[in-house]
Amino acid sequence: METIKVKIKKLVDNAVIPSYAHEGDMGMDLTAIGVEYNTEKDCYIYHTGLAVEIPQGYGMLLFPRSSNRNTNAYMTNHVGVIDSGYRGEILVCFKNRNSSYLINIVNKAAFAINSILNRIGMKNLQVPLNSKELEFPYQVGDRIAQVVIIPYPIVEYVEADKLSETERGKGGHGSTGK
Repeated sequence: METIKVKIKKLVDNAVIPSYAHEGDMGMDLTAIGVEYNTEKDCYIYHTGLAVEIPQGYGMLLFPRSSNRNTNAYMTNHVGVIDSGYRGEILVCFKNRNSSYLINIVNKAAFAINSILNRIGMKNLQVPLNSKELEFPYQVGDRIAQVVIIPYPIVEYVEADKLSETERGKGGHGSTGK
């Protein structure tokens, strides 16, 4: 089995470098080191504090962990793609399935205010949150997603007037049964 070396940089001291949990695992877990709520997009942005240098010819895919089914959340892009040229922080975004901007606006504003108070050292002045309304899918320190690095071919499309015939043909969604 081929081993590739991928450079990884901790952007903050408490970042956790991914590793395989078990022999034979395909993915490595990412750990949240911070979270913010984006009111404009109504989503939770989890920070990993990591940046990578993926070799050309490879890409990194981000997937939800299988334990995600225990939350009420989904990754906003369902599968994240990190190209070999990207050098920024790996971020993972989630939305709650039952999230409602109008219902949660007060709690989300309180969360933003509390984040600012924490940053400026005023942790003793906190705006109360109704945690039932503001449901974070994950907490800081939780494993939030998994990454898989895969090789990919360089593709060159060749325009054609005709394509070969197949048994499936033009059969699309649901054409092979339920």
